[in-house]
Amino acid sequence: MMTSNSSPSTWCYLSWLHTAMFLVLSTTFYTPILVSSKIDIRNYNKHCASVVPESTPNDVPEFTTIPFAAKQGGYFIGGEDIPNHHPNSSRNHYRSSSRRELFIHTHNVYSTDADDVYKVEASLILKTPDMAFYMYDDTSPRGPLSFEVEGFWSGSTGKLCMVGSGSTSSENGKHHVLPALLKLDGVRDSSNISSLIGGTLESLSTAGDSGYFKPISLLMIPQNHYEYTEVGKALDHVCTGGVAVPKSLSLSLKLSTPICNAFSRWDTAYKLEYSSGCNSTSGCNPLGEGAGYSPQIMVLKVIQCLEDLQRLRFQIEFSNSSYADYYYRPFNPNTTLVAEASWDVNKNQLCVVGCRIFNTANSLKKSHIEDCSVRLSFRFPAVWSIGHTSGTVGHIWSNKRENDPGYFKTIMFRSDENAAVGIPGSKYEYTVVDKARKSCTEKQPRKSKGKRHPDANSNDMRFHMVVKNSKRRRIGWGRSEPIAVGDQISRRNGFVISSSSGAAYSPVKGETNNSIPLNISYSMSFPLNESTHVEVFSEGIYDAETGKLCMVGCRYLDSNNRTSDIDSMDCKILINVQFPPVDSNDHIQGTIESTGGKNDPLYFEPLSFSAVSYYRQHSRESIWRMDLEIIMSLISNTLVCVFVGCQILYVKKHPAVFPFISLIMLAVLALGCVIPLMLNFEALFVPKDRRLTTFFRRSGGWVEANEVIVRVIMMVAFLLQFRLLQLVWSARSADGKQKAFLAAEMRTLYLCLPLYISGGLIAVYVNSRGSKVDEATGYTYSSSYQRSLWADLRSYGGLVLDGFLFPQILLNIFHNSAENALSRFFYLGNTFVRLLPHAYDLYRAHFYVEDFDGSYMYAKPGGDYFSTAWDVIIPPVTLLLAAVIYLQQRFGGRCFMPKRLKEPEGYEKVPVASDHA
Repeated sequence: MMTSNSSPSTWCYLSWLHTAMFLVLSTTFYTPILVSSKIDIRNYNKHCASVVPESTPNDVPEFTTIPFAAKQGGYFIGGEDIPNHHPNSSRNHYRSSSRRELFIHTHNVYSTDADDVYKVEASLILKTPDMAFYMYDDTSPRGPLSFEVEGFWSGSTGKLCMVGSGSTSSENGKHHVLPALLKLDGVRDSSNISSLIGGTLESLSTAGDSGYFKPISLLMIPQNHYEYTEVGKALDHVCTGGVAVPKSLSLSLKLSTPICNAFSRWDTAYKLEYSSGCNSTSGCNPLGEGAGYSPQIMVLKVIQCLEDLQRLRFQIEFSNSSYADYYYRPFNPNTTLVAEASWDVNKNQLCVVGCRIFNTANSLKKSHIEDCSVRLSFRFPAVWSIGHTSGTVGHIWSNKRENDPGYFKTIMFRSDENAAVGIPGSKYEYTVVDKARKSCTEKQPRKSKGKRHPDANSNDMRFHMVVKNSKRRRIGWGRSEPIAVGDQISRRNGFVISSSSGAAYSPVKGETNNSIPLNISYSMSFPLNESTHVEVFSEGIYDAETGKLCMVGCRYLDSNNRTSDIDSMDCKILINVQFPPVDSNDHIQGTIESTGGKNDPLYFEPLSFSAVSYYRQHSRESIWRMDLEIIMSLISNTLVCVFVGCQILYVKKHPAVFPFISLIMLAVLALGCVIPLMLNFEALFVPKDRRLTTFFRRSGGWVEANEVIVRVIMMVAFLLQFRLLQLVWSARSADGKQKAFLAAEMRTLYLCLPLYISGGLIAVYVNSRGSKVDEATGYTYSSSYQRSLWADLRSYGGLVLDGFLFPQILLNIFHNSAENALSRFFYLGNTFVRLLPHAYDLYRAHFYVEDFDGSYMYAKPGGDYFSTAWDVIIPPVTLLLAAVIYLQQRFGGRCFMPKRLKEPEGYEKVPVASDHA
């Protein structure tokens, strides 16, 4: 406890100590926990002697022969009954519906006195994808489950047997040791396309014990010393039977272009396009007639890549849902292929041989490779057009005869996003731009001198938009992104694969001739109505002198069974976009119209859209604004510390004023510090908005580092506010004769509390009926785009804090006291601190472009009432409250009331001890 004679340096030290402890505890609290247990190999002979007999290991580790690759992964089924890590979790550790992966980390390998037998020490780690989010969820397990295991491996038989244990905690917080037995088969020092590693993880505890769990089945695709047995043959005979594509229509793979970069190192999704008349029958289904559905997505996962030989290994999975759903669904071996591939220089394509994994039992251990009749080809189109807008396309077919089991018709696929891969040379060919030129000749805006609009080759041409119907009612969100400018493919999107030849992946260099309208192609996704969302590819012309973009759009008639014929697309869509000058605060505006008649089945009502123009100049201005706001936050919080410190020194010098200070006022001020502080510390562990992250990167980390300093100073301000509250409370509690003062405080509470509650209810009601929305874009100025109850209460809390002197005025009225209870530095200084954000908000509205809520470092719209009206109303009211306090402390608490109400109630002053620390 701080004493009355504590020095300022002591106060500062304690404040920083409290802050440091809070930070350390917060960081520790959110750190994922990886628990391991002491290895016990005494039972090895009991459980593994019949699999791989124990041998005497050498003292020096072996480095030439290892059972697994450095990053050996796989999948498992089971584990639902393993107790949770976290004691408060009500969920099973591994949900049956989630995708479950395993990883084996080999620590040491020792040769033994037996030929081809090695001792192995390793860790087996089990995890699910949603564990990435466990650190933000207090009711979830805290990380993957790790088993430390040790045993022996026979290279000749391919068997590996290991014993060990892991540990976890149940829901009631009890610690459980999980003794386990790991058995694997197929672990060899070399592998090929038909090699799989299967096994089980079994509990060594008896059923009913706390550490018991049901057997878990495992499956891995080996990576060690792989031999390309299929594509090692002549490619002309391996990849025959597919669709013949002229070599000139595909990009060649130069020696300077790494093949491993062309196929991303993360999972890549492709959309399947079936021929007309296809359904879920075996004649069209790559999964066979037993699947019951035709997969829509094919996901490619690179297992291995040999740059010098231009060969790769893939794991190919088929799914009937989106890529995101695929990632969270259980691994199914029956919908998975293992494949090996090699680049064919004669056809400019990647030739792939795929083999099916069969599994008839409910155990991954029984999986095996059969039927390597699946063929795939991947190529990179040299020419893009409105009907061909994918960076990677290809075909999948069967090399079986039409009447053979497992045969299916050729299926086309394309990359899921309109992404340009890291191979230079693609060109865009316009096919409907002439229609756009004819449609866009009318009502062209005038060319204004001195106004500069976005350059066609800049990132400013990308935007997200709010779409409204003909009745100006918002129906949803959309996105818009250039595909090509002129004949050059745009490579500005987030899917670009980096390469050593970076120049090939940059936007078109050189200055654009803005006096000549440019051909441009776009990909747009937007809602036609509240239930239908479409993807439209468009071509048109852009005039950089006027900011006018006019395009003709085409959409596929059947999004699930696309063909690449332009005749299968509806091209009766006219799109107009008006970009504002780069130095203006205006929004991007546009219209989408159907040029067909109202009797046309593809006709839709006209749509309009608007978007915030995040130009590069605006981005730089936002960084400057954020820097300024952080400086203002530092100044404001520092001033709060100074003013509260002055009040603490004042009351210690004049202890008789303790009873005349409102506890409610001090509680409001303390809560005004602690609530934002708690929210800010919570935000440390929540992923930031993508645009905010981009701003932080552009600022070089200065913004993020100084944001922490703001929080530290806010912590100091809270500790001082709390100290002042404690001093007043202690002085009130020390003397039991102050019943009159307590009665006045209770009257203040009885009057303030109903006002605060009723005001909060009114605020929630009003804002729930009409959120503060920008009419041009539909953006709301809260912590989310849809106004929430929490955001409303936060804003109202800021309004209460603006009127922090109101409880003190009421207490002065009830006391009818002329005591100088508050230091002028305190109430005038804090009034100034509360007025400053509103003055700045008026300045910000006139000199900065409106940004998303996450970028505001000071005067945050989600934490107070900020608008032109409120910025004009609140400051005079706040100044009036400060003036009333001044008059009350000079002429008495009821100085401004009628004479008949000024009569004193007979409160007598009670002697107060001089030391109240």
